[in-house]
Amino acid sequence: MAQVSYYTPEGFKKLKEELEQLKHVERPRISGQIAEARDKGDLSENAEYDAAKEAQGLLEMRISKLEDLVANARVLEDSQIDTSKVMILSTVRLKNLVNNTEQKFTLVSENEADLKTGRISIGSPIGKGLLGLKVGEVTEITVPNGKLTFEVLEITR
Repeated sequence: MAQVSYYTPEGFKKLKEELEQLKHVERPRISGQIAEARDKGDLSENAEYDAAKEAQGLLEMRISKLEDLVANARVLEDSQIDTSKVMILSTVRLKNLVNNTEQKFTLVSENEADLKTGRISIGSPIGKGLLGLKVGEVTEITVPNGKLTFEVLEITR
């Protein structure tokens, strides 16, 4: 059984756009490359044909994965987010109690994670460690570099 993934409306739109691009642009392009390579003769010694077939296999795997993601995706609207505790799509303002700095993260699905924009995966060590916490709670999270101690200052949508 496939795993349900939660997306923002924007993240789900990007997922569907990528799937459409692969199906309607990339698939015909690769089919054309295969036909062109096939027209060049002996397929047993045709590197272009082999490369095009390999690219087609990789493309079909990606399309299949995206179709599965879209089929099992659930879109969460802001109004569905409970701000009394940390959950997916919550924006959390934290205080790092080790160095007294503040950080702000939004917890998203793995496919939408982008640390540069402050979007971390709920599957990451920090994401897992924050799930279910309430404002004022302190948690110690083990990350590859050691342990971090955070206090939840604010939870918003």
